[in-house]
Amino acid sequence: MFSIHIRETERKCFIEEIPDETKVIVNYKVELYDPRSGGFMPSSAGIGMHVEVRDPDDKLLLSRMYSSEGRMSFTSATPGEHVICMYSNSTAWFSGSQLRVHLDIQVGEHAINYGDVVQKEKLSELQLRIRQLLDQVEQITKEQNYQRYREERFRQTSESTNQRVLWWSIAQTIILLAMGAWQMKHLKSFFEAKKLV
Repeated sequence: MFSIHIRETERKCFIEEIPDETKVIVNYKVELYDPRSGGFMPSSAGIGMHVEVRDPDDKLLLSRMYSSEGRMSFTSATPGEHVICMYSNSTAWFSGSQLRVHLDIQVGEHAINYGDVVQKEKLSELQLRIRQLLDQVEQITKEQNYQRYREERFRQTSESTNQRVLWWSIAQTIILLAMGAWQMKHLKSFFEAKKLV
């Protein structure tokens, strides 16, 4: 759980790396700065947060207005860096009040409420523990696949950069040899013209 401070009309974005097919739940609470007390107090009913979530391909996954306290969720379709942006719905152009937003982001098996699962499926304690372990194994597999994907992308970038450096150094060598040959020819013709050779 962490907190961010934003002005009423300011937009704040952060990045979360998420594997594919992973559920994400964000619990949040907005507090408004009170200059009289010098602290933050629960925000009024009119202040809420507009949330946008974009996937690594910059496709909009979620764009919605929420109240000053609540929960939002989405499921990632592609692995990578998901951008989560928040800004208040306040139209206070000149007040410049500051907001504090408490965020609790739960990714993967942490986003599952096992209390609801027990009640819904009537699981024993052992069955629940097995279910939790299976969910953890599934999340670890997704993380490993995502890390393999990132490693492959990094390797491709490294090989591409290495190839460009090689061609650049070959081009520099050819240019240097050509310039050296041209200078030698130019100096030879200069000395012949001056009858020094």
